[in-house]
Amino acid sequence: MLPATRRAHRGADVPELVERASGGDPRAVARLISLVEDASPALREVMALLAPRTGRAQIVGLTGSPGVGKSTSASALVSAYRRRGARVGVLAVDPSSPFSGGALLGDRVRMQEHATDRGVFIRSMASRGHLGGLSWSTPQALRVLDAAGCDVVLIETVGVGQAEVEIASLADSTIVLLAPGMGDSIQAAKAGILEIADIFVVNKADRDGADTTVRDLRYMASLGDKRDPDRWRPPIVRTVASRGEGIDDVVEALDKHAAWMGATGELPRRRRARAASEVEAIAVTALRERLGDLRGGEILQTLADQVVAGTLDPYAAADELVGEVAELANSVAD
Repeated sequence: MLPATRRAHRGADVPELVERASGGDPRAVARLISLVEDASPALREVMALLAPRTGRAQIVGLTGSPGVGKSTSASALVSAYRRRGARVGVLAVDPSSPFSGGALLGDRVRMQEHATDRGVFIRSMASRGHLGGLSWSTPQALRVLDAAGCDVVLIETVGVGQAEVEIASLADSTIVLLAPGMGDSIQAAKAGILEIADIFVVNKADRDGADTTVRDLRYMASLGDKRDPDRWRPPIVRTVASRGEGIDDVVEALDKHAAWMGATGELPRRRRARAASEVEAIAVTALRERLGDLRGGEILQTLADQVVAGTLDPYAAADELVGEVAELANSVAD
C-alpha cells in the first residue's frame, strides 16, 4: 500500500504523464499501460484526459491458431508500415503465468529488430485466463497507443482456437492467419473465425499444401451470402512472413478494406459498437464490485437459500438482487 502522500503525488503526475505519452515518450506510454493493467484508481483521470486525443489510429487484429506465424507476420507488418513512415503500436496478448498472472512471453522475445525503433511501441499483455483471446484491459491499452500518436496499432492474440473471435469487436480490420498442413481450414470453420475475417492470410505459402488451403478457403468463402453486391469479400493473400514475402500485398488489402469502410459507413459503425462494448464492460465490472458488497452483507446468500428451499424462483431472486444493487448505487450517488 502506497503512503497517502505518494499516492497523491502520483495522481498529480497524471496530466504530465498523458502529455508526455501524447508526445510519443515510450516511458510514459509504458507507465500508462501499466496503470491500465493494474486497474489503478488514477485510470478514470487518465481516460478522461486521453479521450479527446483518440480516434485516429487504424486498429488491425491478427488472429489464428498457434503456430501459423502471428508474431512473425506482425513483425513483418511493422516493418512494412515503418517503411511508409507510420508510427506503429503492437499489443501482443500472451498466455498468463499460472503463478504470477503475468505474460509468459515477453515483448523482447518478439520482434527484436524493432526494439530500438522509437517509432514502434511493443507491449506484451497477459490474457489472465480471458477466453476471448484478449485481456480485459486491451481496449484501454488501445486508447493509450491511439492517443500516443500511433498511426497503426496491431493486436496479436493468444491463439486459443475456438474461443478467439473477440478480436473482431476491437479491430477495424481483422486478419485471420492460416498455414498449410495444420488442418487450419477445418479448424477455422469449426471455430467460427472465418466469419470474422476481413482478410485471409495463408502464411508459410512456400510449403506443400498451400494451394489446397487457398482452395478450401475460396470454397468456404463462396458459401456466404452473395445477394449484397456491396458486401466486403475478404481477399486471400499468400505470404512467407519470415522472408517478408507478400506482406506488401497484406498492407494493400488493409488499405482497400479501410477505404471500403470509409465509403460505406462501416468504420463508424464498428467503432460505435466497440465503444458500447467497452462502456458495458466497465459498467458490469462496477456492478460486480457492488455485488461483492452485497455478498458481504449476505443478501445474495439469503436469496440463494430461498431458491434452494423452493420459496423463491431464480428470476424473482435476480429481480430482488438487481433492486438491491440499484438501491446501493443510489445511496452511493447521494
